[in-house]
Amino acid sequence: MKQYVIIPLIVSALALCSCSRTAESEGAGRVERDTLAGVPCCVYLPAGYSQVGGAKKFPVLYLQHGMYGNEDDWTAKGRLVEIMDSLLQAGEVKEMVVIMPDNCPSYPTSEEERAHAMNGEWIAGFADFMSASEARYAISSAPSQRALAGLSMGGFHTMHVSHHLAGQFAYVGLFSAAIRPVEPNPVYDHWEQEVREQMQSTRLYWIGIGREDFLYDFNTDYRRWLEQNNIEYTYYESPGGHTWDNWQEYLCRFLKKVTF
Repeated sequence: MKQYVIIPLIVSALALCSCSRTAESEGAGRVERDTLAGVPCCVYLPAGYSQVGGAKKFPVLYLQHGMYGNEDDWTAKGRLVEIMDSLLQAGEVKEMVVIMPDNCPSYPTSEEERAHAMNGEWIAGFADFMSASEARYAISSAPSQRALAGLSMGGFHTMHVSHHLAGQFAYVGLFSAAIRPVEPNPVYDHWEQEVREQMQSTRLYWIGIGREDFLYDFNTDYRRWLEQNNIEYTYYESPGGHTWDNWQEYLCRFLKKVTF
């Protein structure tokens, strides 16, 4: 089994992505707001999206936020547009649609209620959310053209959606992810078996965590379990903790390994 452990120098995500332009630059992508299957979303559309008039199906990345966040987080705090446009300009990624949902939409009224967003409801309904996304946008339904990633709680959702829908995502990215379920739900009942099954069709299973992150030990335990089960994954360890600087960097590094 191959395992990749990288101990980096401190470098900004935008330097890593060679970011040299803003969302207002010529040829940049755009973000629009939408509601898909009742879920508020921000959707990044690359510059080429409007040029093909729906004749082409684009690869898609479903990108999820953390606890107490919302669908704006990756654009407002994660600099998603700058990162995507920069990587596209440098020829390091292919054009893709990025769908950023509010991945705890059923509990919007208070922090206490939003804390229940890891109860499995979002995971159980994700297939319907994907269907609504594919009906609205010119995105591929082929698993080889789908990526799924998220930070913290969104990393938890990524982990558990990807095994619950085993075989549906070729690329999976866990950024400072929570790991273990804290509330019972049938979607978690066979997670270990389903993780093994999903790896038969997963091209990239990417894990990133900071050495000072409060979830570091949980990720270490999960990596140990993956190794004990001979499951290949890509690992990146950074300085620092549970921060947007790290998540921006993880997104850049993950995207560079996604080969739609």
